Amino acid sequence: MFSPLTPLDWKRRAVKYYPEKVAVIDENKQFTYKEFGERTDKLSVALHKAGIQKGDHVAVMLPNTHYMLESFYGICQLGATMVPLNYRLSAEDLKYIIKHSDAKMLIVDEEFSGPIEEIVASLSLDQIVTVSVVGQETSLKGVDYEAFLQHAPENEMLPEVKIDENQLLTLNYTSGTTSKPKGVMLTHRSNYLNAANFMYHLGVNHDDVYLHTLPMFHANGWGGVWAITAAGGTHVCLRKVDPSHILDLFEKENITLLCGAPTVINMLVNDPKAKEMDIKTRPRMATAGAPPAAALINKAQEILGLNMIHVYGLTETSPFILYCEWKKEFDVKSADEQATIKARQGIELAFNGETKVIHQDGEEVAWNGKELGEIITRGNVVMEGYYKDPEKTAAAIKDGWFHTGDLAVTYPDGFIEIQDRAKDLIISGGENISSTEVEGVLYKHPDVMEVAVIAVPDEKWGEVPRAIIVLHPYAKVTEEEVISYCRSEMAHFKAPKAIEFVESLPKTATGKLQKFRLREMHWDGPKKVN
Repeated sequence: MFSPLTPLDWKRRAVKYYPEKVAVIDENKQFTYKEFGERTDKLSVALHKAGIQKGDHVAVMLPNTHYMLESFYGICQLGATMVPLNYRLSAEDLKYIIKHSDAKMLIVDEEFSGPIEEIVASLSLDQIVTVSVVGQETSLKGVDYEAFLQHAPENEMLPEVKIDENQLLTLNYTSGTTSKPKGVMLTHRSNYLNAANFMYHLGVNHDDVYLHTLPMFHANGWGGVWAITAAGGTHVCLRKVDPSHILDLFEKENITLLCGAPTVINMLVNDPKAKEMDIKTRPRMATAGAPPAAALINKAQEILGLNMIHVYGLTETSPFILYCEWKKEFDVKSADEQATIKARQGIELAFNGETKVIHQDGEEVAWNGKELGEIITRGNVVMEGYYKDPEKTAAAIKDGWFHTGDLAVTYPDGFIEIQDRAKDLIISGGENISSTEVEGVLYKHPDVMEVAVIAVPDEKWGEVPRAIIVLHPYAKVTEEEVISYCRSEMAHFKAPKAIEFVESLPKTATGKLQKFRLREMHWDGPKKVN
């Protein structure tokens, strides 16, 4: 009677019970669950005809289109492993990942085929499948996706594949900011339980209309590629993050749920349309990727009427391990107090396992909101390890616990709040300064649109905080005024010693700040991690 845990079974259920429900909206195209099921099955059969079998790896480099969504199901229900690629990576990084992952085939969108054209001669791929884009030219010699589907004869049954819940479902590569990208091995079981957390804690239901603002290649859209299908909700695809277009889609498609990094929230609340809109659906929005400032959460709720839900995790944990549980007792608090609570990473989710904050000696920190330690976790959603890299796996998973590298405190109610990444913590004159705390203060300043706080070398104190700021258009605040503002809001030793105004901040494809790139400008070598 045993049935393996796999999110692929949710597609079967959705096709069975919601065949005529709109499953996917992608610009001017729509597919019902019956049509979506037929297309994914055709992809599976075509892949099988092309030689893809259980255990093989297929790389996919697509934006958030229906093709990407189909690939998750069409590849994986063969028992093959999908390797989602970040289309913003350099040609060299892509070459490393495709070769390191042992991918036998590549499915690529023509808009992002440029880097692949540079490296294709050095790749050992059996076949390339291209998704055509109007007006886009490519020199890649591959078969068109739609033509590839026609390789599947009408009504041909899927090959029968026995799925083991502990086999790889996806191989997701980290961004490789300080070393070569690492291949995170995620199983059918870990994806299933993470998506169950997504469904339960984000309140996913049959009537939800989910906007894929978060790149699907990033930890499988945090599990959204599976969870929305499980509930029979509607996937709305988004080729690129355009805040004005997103706001239009809120109204046009009656969006009820979305996910995104704090930088996406920032883009939305600062779009000129934002203050003019009255979004009737009051969408729920989950945010993670970097600790969001309470002031930013407050703006999202006041300006756009979003119901913000803070979650936390890493690619290595499928990714969710904490969420900020909302309690009725919080409803009576002021808007600022509510936003401060929502800025916390929160507590364990129902299905992920155990998470806690520990000192270097392994003892858990006191629940007093003061003692700083590292977040560690174990349980159902932790990766199997890094692909072909036992040394890095052993460094990350010690005594059965995955070490996140994030520094946090635990409050008396058990809520965890990140103070910083270990590499981002500023140690000035022996005092710990949280870069996220300083950023939170700066986000309250009316002229600040975006900010990153980093440590810079200092002869007297070792290192001191420096704020790199993107101002709102037409703002004319000075460096002295910003420093004075910070000193009025926090202890003087925590306030930035210098301010740098820039037009933009470096980010990953998912909107995470790349502080290492900012630090490189001020340190001769890498900042020492304490």
